[in-house]
Amino acid sequence: MEFNVKKLASDAGVFFSRAMQFTEEKLGQAEKTELDAHFENLLARADCTKNWTEKILRQTEVLLQPNPSARVEEFLYEKLDRKVPSRVTNGELLAQYMTEAANDFGPGTPYGKTLIKVGETQRRLGAAEREFIRSASINFLTPLRNFLEGDWRTISKERRILQNRRLDLDACKARVKKAKAAEAKAAAVPDFQETRPRNYVLSASASALWSDEVEKAEHELRLTQTEFDRQAEVTRLLLEGISSTHVNHLRCLHEFVESQTNYYAQCYQFMLDLQKQLGRFSGTFVGNAESTSPAAAPSPPAAAAAATLPAVPTIPVVPTVVGVPNTVAEGVLNPSEVKPPTSGTRRARVLYDYEAADSTELALLADEMITVYSLPGMDPDWLIGERGNQKGKVPVTYLELLS
Repeated sequence: MEFNVKKLASDAGVFFSRAMQFTEEKLGQAEKTELDAHFENLLARADCTKNWTEKILRQTEVLLQPNPSARVEEFLYEKLDRKVPSRVTNGELLAQYMTEAANDFGPGTPYGKTLIKVGETQRRLGAAEREFIRSASINFLTPLRNFLEGDWRTISKERRILQNRRLDLDACKARVKKAKAAEAKAAAVPDFQETRPRNYVLSASASALWSDEVEKAEHELRLTQTEFDRQAEVTRLLLEGISSTHVNHLRCLHEFVESQTNYYAQCYQFMLDLQKQLGRFSGTFVGNAESTSPAAAPSPPAAAAAATLPAVPTIPVVPTVVGVPNTVAEGVLNPSEVKPPTSGTRRARVLYDYEAADSTELALLADEMITVYSLPGMDPDWLIGERGNQKGKVPVTYLELLS
């Protein structure tokens, strides 16, 4: 118990000494040991890495899980070291509702069939989203979180120790300075005409005591300097490891982008497949609409629809049009056989370079102007483009249609 009391008293003395040194530094009444410029740069770089890593981590969590309540729940499960329960994605929930609605409306009706097909696609989209979230959490969020909860905590701990060592060093320097000043004052030669011999003896004794105090203070200073240098080296090595952290985070970022690319590519393919499936049923939908809605206005002629670009149907119907080659209706375009409509052509500006995949397509250069028009039965994502004597299919997404 006596040892613990002594240790407690010693720790209290050290704490008081550090507090005094810190306060005097803030008030400008004490000198402060400055770190070299390279070390200060390492500290600033580490702080910058920590701050931006936190922001990127939090915003990525919002991207993957926009629901704040769900994020709080996942955080609690993680802190309790328990497995996060499986959560139904919005796409999967929508797919469930669509399937149930189709069963109520009748799976054999056109609306029911479409609900089933769209619901199946939504289910596949939800599954792809779940896989993307899982991959991003493992390959991107986990390494960032491990850095903040592991490496950064170690760096912060060593920096606090270094700060305490610096305060101890500066306190020792102050004690040495004060002891030497007192020693010099005590060692001053007394005036024998005005000073009694007894005072001279006391002055010599005080000088010897202050000399011992200086020796003791210098010894403590050497020990404190050694501890400070050792701790500074440990902290420096940890701070220089931030470079390897950046390399690791760069690799994780590439994996995150790859996962996101695969996710959006899957979603795009799923929607293309759905569009093709709905196109095969377009005739059924039109027939049903005509039978159930006799008062509906008749659809305009196909030739008139082809002459107006904004009226390109979302679900392509493949009618037979006089003057349009059958190869167009079958999806095979021969540019030499295509004739532009008498009206409905528009000018378009090319946004990006496009390299033609085959002889039916027209290569494009950014910022050039071309003439475009649509034909019945064409994919709504494509138009016919003309540039002088050259003619071919062009993607709509590469164009800015002008009035």
